[in-house]
Amino acid sequence: MPQVPYNPVLAGQPALVTGANSGIGKSVAIGLAKAGADVVVNYVTEPEAAEAVVQEITNMGRRAIALKADVSREDEVEKMFADAIAHFGTLHIVVSNAGLQRDSAYDEMTLEQWNTVIGVNLTGQFLCTRAATREFKRRGVVPSVSKAAGKIICMSSVHQVIPWGGHANYAASKGGVMQLMRSIAQELAPHFIRVNSIGPGAIRTPINTAAWQTPEAYGDLMTLVPYKRIGEPDDIAQAAVWLASEAADYVTGATLFVDGGMTLYPGFATGG
Repeated sequence: MPQVPYNPVLAGQPALVTGANSGIGKSVAIGLAKAGADVVVNYVTEPEAAEAVVQEITNMGRRAIALKADVSREDEVEKMFADAIAHFGTLHIVVSNAGLQRDSAYDEMTLEQWNTVIGVNLTGQFLCTRAATREFKRRGVVPSVSKAAGKIICMSSVHQVIPWGGHANYAASKGGVMQLMRSIAQELAPHFIRVNSIGPGAIRTPINTAAWQTPEAYGDLMTLVPYKRIGEPDDIAQAAVWLASEAADYVTGATLFVDGGMTLYPGFATGG
């Protein structure tokens, strides 16, 4: 796909992206940097991959640091935010992206599989968005930087609305993210803190390689995507930059589906 250029609309707005050493998080971190932001690159494993993202961002002339934290652990999240704020002075953008899958038939799903997914995908979003909220409320609006006191972007999924057999823990976590986002958006709007979600569909990332790496798998996947192409991580990064920018200043409490039409239930295109 041809690369869409980024405009420097986020200059002076440090950002933190969780799970930013690979996949969607990596692309979002790089996209925010291309749009002018300095970036905290969070990771929990593969520190060398996180440092490679930091290097790519610093090569653009932006500032970046890698910070390790398991987003499901309160103490680690609190330390990460304290270290990020100490380094950059404040944060204006937080993208709560870290997520994982532990797939299983429902009657064979273990409590550990359930708790692991809910802990990272939902509790992790609570801990990170709460820490972001505290910093945004403490600092308030800086008119010379942004109309908003802060921008929170939750990474959700088309599966906040599409059921997914064999993935009940994942779908439940993303349904929870939807209502968490909407509830805190409602609560924080009077403080000029904007909260939105991105709902990716099928994106070309390492987590779902089996779904697109062969022509046969790709053909099967395209039966679910009316637009007839897989999404690229940069599609999500572009959406994140827009949601964090002043162009989206009147947008809060919304989920932006970036899915090629997957949520249009393509099986019904010919009458079901």
